[in-house]
Amino acid sequence: MGSSVSCCGNDKVEEGLTLGGGGENVNQWRIFTYKELHTATNGFSDDYKLGEGGFGSVYWGRTSDGLQIAVKKLKSMNSKAEMEFAVEVEVLGRVRHKNLLGLRGYCAGNDQRLIVYDYMPNLSLLSHLHGQFAGEVQLDWKKRMKVAMGSAEGILYLHHEVTPHIIHRDIKASNVLLDSNFDPLVADFGFAKLIPEGVSHMTTRVKGTLGYLAPEYAMWGKVSESCDVYSFGILLLEIVTGRKPIQKLPGGVKRTITEWAEPHISKGRFKDLADPKLRGNFDESQLVQAINVAALCVQSEPEKRPTMKEVVLLLNTAAPVAARIKSVKYSEDLMARDQDDDDDDDDGDGRNGYEDESSVYGVFGALEAQKMEAPFRRYGERR
Repeated sequence: MGSSVSCCGNDKVEEGLTLGGGGENVNQWRIFTYKELHTATNGFSDDYKLGEGGFGSVYWGRTSDGLQIAVKKLKSMNSKAEMEFAVEVEVLGRVRHKNLLGLRGYCAGNDQRLIVYDYMPNLSLLSHLHGQFAGEVQLDWKKRMKVAMGSAEGILYLHHEVTPHIIHRDIKASNVLLDSNFDPLVADFGFAKLIPEGVSHMTTRVKGTLGYLAPEYAMWGKVSESCDVYSFGILLLEIVTGRKPIQKLPGGVKRTITEWAEPHISKGRFKDLADPKLRGNFDESQLVQAINVAALCVQSEPEKRPTMKEVVLLLNTAAPVAARIKSVKYSEDLMARDQDDDDDDDDGDGRNGYEDESSVYGVFGALEAQKMEAPFRRYGERR
């Protein structure tokens, strides 16, 4: 993977490998200097900031050759942050698929760690479902199905086509980015796990966003490819219904999307599950198929969930799928921990095991409109 040693303070630009076999999958990455990224982002100006979270901040930028980029600048360099940086660069350097956000470059030296991606002009799926674009309803039914299918194909690649296989561990709406054609790219591999050949599952410390986490992972730290399948099932329900994975009700009560959907599915009232913002403009057969596939993915027993190969096949065909959903209710202590995430940080890095979607940004999160408009509209066309 390119040069193994770099220094952000060095003005020399080192070239990395060319990833991919041709066409749109070719991804030439390189090592950036800190000075170059500092200039590209106007000194990491707040006006160029796209989002922030426990990991740090993401900035819009333009390189000297005119390329629009997004720069993730990590906030702290403790051992955990260093590990997440190393994992993400390692994984990004391995993957090359049209539905995975690849590595454009990175900067590592002294106390600075930065990862560079291509800028996605339509930001994240979260922005369109729950953020500043939600009211504009740019995501019609056809686009939503394209996002669902492309995301599934990206995860399939991680699970079945790259060696060693990769478990993402943080599939969620803010980690699905949308390019100018609304083609999806799964992003943010800081929590990813590389699975050695012959290993079916691992036990690890829980990371991710409550609401998307498979029960066996959330409660016991048992992680497998099936955990990503569960998260995709929640994401698919979210795409179809427009609802958040965990909804906060009056009185502080929280309800998961599966708890809300279960009675509708059991009674066959599929049309009641469609996002009201679609105003009835959807393909009913695709709606029923998508909901049934989601129901298969969120089975409480991991062995009953389909593989991502099976998920893609089912989404691509009109073969009838009859599935009943039995909603998984997180324990009260997990819900309470989720409630306290904004206030507590047991690692000192701003990243608890369970994160609240409303307060966490992926590479590009759901931003306030004025934050987004500054880099994209005021600076996006400058050369």
